[in-house]
Amino acid sequence: MNKGKLIVFSAPSGSGKTTIVKHLLGQEDLNLEFSISAASREPRGEEVHGKDYYFISLEEFKKHIKAEDFLEWEEVYRDNFYGTLKSEIERIWAMGKNVIFDIDVAGGLRIKHKFPEQTLAVFVKPPSVDELKRRLKQRSTESDDKINMRIAKASVELATAPQFDVIIKNYDLAVALEEAHQLVKDFISKK
Repeated sequence: MNKGKLIVFSAPSGSGKTTIVKHLLGQEDLNLEFSISAASREPRGEEVHGKDYYFISLEEFKKHIKAEDFLEWEEVYRDNFYGTLKSEIERIWAMGKNVIFDIDVAGGLRIKHKFPEQTLAVFVKPPSVDELKRRLKQRSTESDDKINMRIAKASVELATAPQFDVIIKNYDLAVALEEAHQLVKDFISKK
């Protein structure tokens, strides 16, 4: 496994990383393909298996861990696992594309550690924790308890920002999108 570039976007939930990643996927000059993570949870809202995530059972996820099928994985919440299957990266590289990730900070840093030269690790910083909470409530996809869990986790995640190659401050979405595009373009053009 040593072919293309790996572009990691990590941030607390509600920071705008998914919006940025979707924008970048639409930029043909970047030659990106989305790395679909595996998740041991049920789909939320409009999420689709094989497009947003590979939704697999907790039992199946643990079998993949034992078989060392993951590039990285994390128990994000109790019995709630997320991970990147090695086969997913191989699939994308076989297409001749660069891989873009929308993953939690721990997974993002693991990928950067395993492939330091091939990986651009970007942390998306929200304007404030209050703004994060507002965005999460606006989604209307989770209970107040889940939102409070995500906000508590956000404080820990924000502390990891300096470990990433670049921090994009998502205070103005148009500016953040342009900054992300330029960063990725510059990184993939390096040999």
